[in-house]
Amino acid sequence: MKYLEKKEKILNEKSICIQNRILFKKFFEHEEYKLKRTNGLRELDEGTYKTLIGYICRFWNINKWFNNKPLKNITKEDIKKVYDGLEDGNIVNIKGKPFKDRKSYYNKVFKSKLFHMIGKDELAREVMEYYKPNNDDEVRFIEEESVKKLCNVVISPKHKTLLWLSFDIGENINSLLKLKKQDCIRQIDRDTKLPEYRINLRQEILKRSRKARSEITNYQETVEFLDNILKDLKDNQNVFNFQYRMAKKFLDRSVKITGVKCIPKGQAVTWKDLRSSMACVLLDKGWTTDEINARLGHKPSSREIDKYVNFKAIGKKKPQRKVYEHNLSKIQAEMEEGKDREKLLMQRMEKLNNKIESNEKNFGLLNKFFDNPKIQKDFKEFVAKN
Repeated sequence: MKYLEKKEKILNEKSICIQNRILFKKFFEHEEYKLKRTNGLRELDEGTYKTLIGYICRFWNINKWFNNKPLKNITKEDIKKVYDGLEDGNIVNIKGKPFKDRKSYYNKVFKSKLFHMIGKDELAREVMEYYKPNNDDEVRFIEEESVKKLCNVVISPKHKTLLWLSFDIGENINSLLKLKKQDCIRQIDRDTKLPEYRINLRQEILKRSRKARSEITNYQETVEFLDNILKDLKDNQNVFNFQYRMAKKFLDRSVKITGVKCIPKGQAVTWKDLRSSMACVLLDKGWTTDEINARLGHKPSSREIDKYVNFKAIGKKKPQRKVYEHNLSKIQAEMEEGKDREKLLMQRMEKLNNKIESNEKNFGLLNKFFDNPKIQKDFKEFVAKN
């Protein structure tokens, strides 16, 4: 087990002072127990192991930042030096770049259980009094047509299926790679009578923060791709027989061939961007933020989707639409009024035509009357006598 190996390594690392190794050991005992109880588990699962591995990485770093000094002996000045180094970018990662994920160190180490165990958490809070977390408001996504371009240049049917499924369902790539055939239930939509798949996203394959759920596919392309690759698999077999490294490789190749870039800043497309792309497409198609959050596995109150709502000005178009609808209503009313006037005019013309036809008929009868020789003779005699 990867976690157990890494834990064993850090707890037996001679270059780390014994006091810190004992402290780390106590922390892991506490955290393992906490994760089992809070998640209702009898044994630790993959999700909890991922959480614990994250702590191991952070502990290696903070031990180095404090120069292997026993953490129970560090001072406010020591904490401030490390804090300022992180904030000013003087403490860098193995790539020589400033740490982006400073928030997790502050919240999960300095102000949390590890420092609380040695009575240093309040000192850390005092030092970080003016810390203001940088909200990740970066917007990056691609349009549906761009997803199709990427998919069109993928050769392997399974690779093509993973790419399209990632966009359709919007779940984390590592979770989708763990799907089994039995997680993909083919069914017929009651309304459209078209085939669809219900994808069961089990808790054990999801991130700890995500909710276990079933999602219905939105596209017929997904149905066709899944039909093609599932037909020869047994229920307990994995849908995809490769790992993230291969997935990253063929996605990067597709991006390079097509030249597809993220909106709005033109970053290279990653698997995570397909998740946000799905959210944007659904926003455009009229889904509510609560509906999209549910599909993403977030709580309804999650504000993660808000940055895309703001970017695409969802809701801000309503006043503009009201003006348009008002103008449209006004035009429609004028058109109806014009139709009424035209109808009245047509009725008047019809009456006039009827009158003319009646007069013509009368004149015709009158002409016939005077064309009679006897009547003409009588008429002349009457005029002569009078």
